[in-house]
Amino acid sequence: MARKKSPHLTDAELRLMDVLWEKGSATVSDVADALPNNPALAYSTVLTTLRILETKGFIRHTKDGRAFVYHPIVGREQARESAVTHLVRRFFENSPELLMLNLLDGKKVDASELRRLRKKIEEAEL
Repeated sequence: MARKKSPHLTDAELRLMDVLWEKGSATVSDVADALPNNPALAYSTVLTTLRILETKGFIRHTKDGRAFVYHPIVGREQARESAVTHLVRRFFENSPELLMLNLLDGKKVDASELRRLRKKIEEAEL
């Protein structure tokens, strides 16, 4: 049975999106060259993944001579917000409070992060 396609970014797709967000636009070769070599991805794998990202609506391409140049149309912040919303909905009963409590109870937030969170909460209350 074929695997269900996710509307969210997979780890492999996120690696390529990071390159496009950093560069603004890039060809398949540009993306492949900018990726860390752990593990290295073949040109055909990068091309296939870029096509998937385009189908999902994260990027678009323009033609420059014979090359396709890929451009992000979903920003990093928008992708983060979507991922967090999905995480909260799927694992935390659609409750941001449960997510935060899980992070705090698991001691996954250090003192400086906790200060920033307190400040954001105070600002939100005004």
